[in-house]
Amino acid sequence: MDWDDLRHFLAVAQVGTFLGAAKILGIEHATVRRRIAALETRLGRKLIDRRGQRIVLTPDGDQVVELAAPIALQAASIEQLGRTSSKELQGEIRISAPPALSSALLAKPVVDLRHQHPGIQVTLVGEKRFASLNRREADVAIRLSRPEEGDYKITKVGAISFDFYASEDYLASTRPADWTFIGYDESMKAAPQHIRLMEFAAGRPIALRSSVLEFQAAAACAGGGVAMLPDFAVERMEGLHRIDSGAPLTREIWLVVHSEIKDVPAVRAVVETLKQAFRR
Repeated sequence: MDWDDLRHFLAVAQVGTFLGAAKILGIEHATVRRRIAALETRLGRKLIDRRGQRIVLTPDGDQVVELAAPIALQAASIEQLGRTSSKELQGEIRISAPPALSSALLAKPVVDLRHQHPGIQVTLVGEKRFASLNRREADVAIRLSRPEEGDYKITKVGAISFDFYASEDYLASTRPADWTFIGYDESMKAAPQHIRLMEFAAGRPIALRSSVLEFQAAAACAGGGVAMLPDFAVERMEGLHRIDSGAPLTREIWLVVHSEIKDVPAVRAVVETLKQAFRR
């Protein structure tokens, strides 16, 4: 049994697409397809069904995931064993963070870290889903929700305020009863800021939807409607006017690192850099 075949299969099972699994693994999606085909041939069982772009596991696929998941955790633990013995400030550190937050707040701190410690290479994975620290999809994660379980070192490093904004021209030319809104797509429908936006819209239309925060802000600036935006995004935009809707929505920022590697020098240096970035 080739462990790499199982590793590729678990990635597909987790995210539900070949492309998503390829992004996690840092390879071409054709390689993921080939690995899973090889695993199915070796086992003589069909493990996945294609439904458009999405992938659904067969009953045999579900069973393989159940059996392989503990192996993945064991393999990750062995890999971490080598890292925890290192005393040098070097190696690759993967940071998982929401895309808009990472581009707005983390670029300069990460560059400064590299200047100070050139032996550390940083890969910043901008994603909304929760990367698995257990499976080494990331070493450090920045989240807007506190993990409920897991052997993690968790630190609150700040908070983000969300409020409603629109262009001054839009507000001057459109009655509140006729406002349209700029919201998130289906992938973010459970996010607190989207729920708050739907409550404030109170039946008024969501005319534009996007999972890309930068697009929402740009659309609001262009007169596309009312958007709910975080404070760090508005600071970089001109022409947006805050709408008085009561108290803003506040979301806490959490920094998460697996307990097994929290004392690895390179990981510790990255964690301290991120803490200082959010303090500023």
